Amino acid sequence: MQLVFSDAQYWEDFLPLTFTRPVAEMRCGILTFSERWQKILENTEISFFTEAYLQKKFPEPEKKESLFLVTNFLPTENVIQQIKDLKHGEALVYEDELIAAKINMDGFSLHQIEKMTDIKEELVFFKKPTDLFTYNQKAIDFDFDMLTKGRTSKELSSTNGFLGDKKDLFIEEGAQIEFSTLNTKTGKIYIGKNAEVMEGCNLRGPIALCEESKFNLGAKIYGATTVGPYSKVGGEVSNIIIFGYSNKGHDGFVGNSVIGEWCNLGADTNSSNLKNNYGNVKLWNYRTKAFQDTGLQFAGLIMGDHSKTAINTQLNTGTVIGVASNIFKEGFPPNLIENFSWGGFKDDEKFKLDKAYEVAERVMARRKVDLKDEDKAILKHIFDTY
Repeated sequence: MQLVFSDAQYWEDFLPLTFTRPVAEMRCGILTFSERWQKILENTEISFFTEAYLQKKFPEPEKKESLFLVTNFLPTENVIQQIKDLKHGEALVYEDELIAAKINMDGFSLHQIEKMTDIKEELVFFKKPTDLFTYNQKAIDFDFDMLTKGRTSKELSSTNGFLGDKKDLFIEEGAQIEFSTLNTKTGKIYIGKNAEVMEGCNLRGPIALCEESKFNLGAKIYGATTVGPYSKVGGEVSNIIIFGYSNKGHDGFVGNSVIGEWCNLGADTNSSNLKNNYGNVKLWNYRTKAFQDTGLQFAGLIMGDHSKTAINTQLNTGTVIGVASNIFKEGFPPNLIENFSWGGFKDDEKFKLDKAYEVAERVMARRKVDLKDEDKAILKHIFDTY
């Protein structure tokens, strides 16, 4: 059965993170939404119902019987069973929004749905970027239990200090941890395959350090934090998510933030996550084209793919950075930094597209990943359109 991961109405609400990916490819917890649902439903035949310019990289559905699924929520066992039990023409609805349906993608139409069932249970639903870090502990718990069930963790080296219950720590094969402290009293800690926690780190769960990623010497990591694959983190972080392939390798603080792929935060980059007046933080909303109250006292940085900050960059509370932006000028940049900004300030010139390709190719080559034609096409569309 083909799984069709739908962006439904949520794609625009997650910008700038979704400029370069469908909603299903965002990471929260240990896994991306796509990876999570493939494991839940034991199915790797996937496609995406998303923006037209993304479909070359993220394949559109084949025209056949499919399970149409909105991915950005954590299901209960009962809801998982309800999804598995769907028959053709049946759908599940949560808070008046369709989240799953068994339909034929040949001549796709929701008119195929003959029976809708309301889900009465309360679900953890992700509707905006700040939800990713706000509910990250719940996502880590969900993924931890699913990924470690019936498995045995690698032993923690005796050079480390440990607080909590060992059942809340899982270390995958190839991971290295020496002369650090780990505390699971506040949440679970997952250390991925071939990941490394260098000497002198202090980890206070919940934390997910994914495959091949590193906590650099002396890092201070507060939960709920997720560091996606092939990333490096140093300094101090609290309740952040890095999708993957990005570096915050040096001193400096980042809290209550989401950072995309192929980003780099220069040494001593700091992002405020609390206003001086302790008021609610406002963030730019691409759908309404206005700053909106998040209802949160703590909210730091939302950063799109391929963006970079120079050394000593200081970011205001509630800063949104677009795709392929370069922030390097003196002083606090504005709370909205446009895609392909060259400098970071309003009315700065745009980073030339061919130069953006060159930088992306160099950055990605360090991780042995190619910048493909479909990646270039996505960046060009963003450059030309937004």
